[in-house]
Amino acid sequence: MNTILEHLIGIDKLTDQVIATDFLIAAKNGILNYAVALTETATPEIKEVLRKQLEEAIATHEQITNYMVMKGFYHPHDVNEQLRLDMANIQTALNIPS
Repeated sequence: MNTILEHLIGIDKLTDQVIATDFLIAAKNGILNYAVALTETATPEIKEVLRKQLEEAIATHEQITNYMVMKGFYHPHDVNEQLRLDMANIQTALNIPS
């Protein structure tokens, strides 16, 4: 989409937020998958590899979360503010011409 048009309809600000949110969701899914795999693995060598991968996934999740909080994209400790932000994002998405 044209940069000027993105700015006019307000989605220029959403681009970074959408990418970061998708990355955060993917990191959460990765953590879940590593945790499940870890509980299903029998060999100590594979458990150790999965445990290290799980720790890295958790660290990545923390970095993404900190970035999103710093940018004002995510308010994990303020439900009302997060709800306000989500509602504003929904309204912006609804206003995008199809």
